Amino acid sequence: MKKKLTIALVAHDRRKADMVEWAVHNADTLAVHKLVCTGTTGGLVRDAFEKRGVAADITCMNSGPLGGDAEIAAMVVRKQIDLAIFLIDDLYAQPHEADIQMLLRQCRIHNVPIACNRYSADLMITSTLWDKDDYEPTEPKYVAFERK
Repeated sequence: MKKKLTIALVAHDRRKADMVEWAVHNADTLAVHKLVCTGTTGGLVRDAFEKRGVAADITCMNSGPLGGDAEIAAMVVRKQIDLAIFLIDDLYAQPHEADIQMLLRQCRIHNVPIACNRYSADLMITSTLWDKDDYEPTEPKYVAFERK
């Protein structure tokens, strides 16, 4: 990949092992980009990379329940995130559900690709569109639809 991306990594507690495993599997690719993570997830990814001798630029925000999801959502709004990987635990309610929904919503509004499972994360991280200098995603259109 030619372009250096800023990639957000977020995982709920019951998905952290999945995130670490995914990140290690993609360590060579992720190491050339800037990673922004919620606190605990970032610490776990950093530790796993260090154990394998992988140097990576990892910035840790607060943990999700302490505002990390909201911090990353604000970065999305400021166009500071290129891709988000958010492994959500859909089987258990989260105490900070409003922040989770805000992050998902801001990614949709600001046209930031967001993967919520490993399969979509693999597809997004390996997309050849990242290498195309002439590819520019279209901005979402929020206009009333009129039938003809």
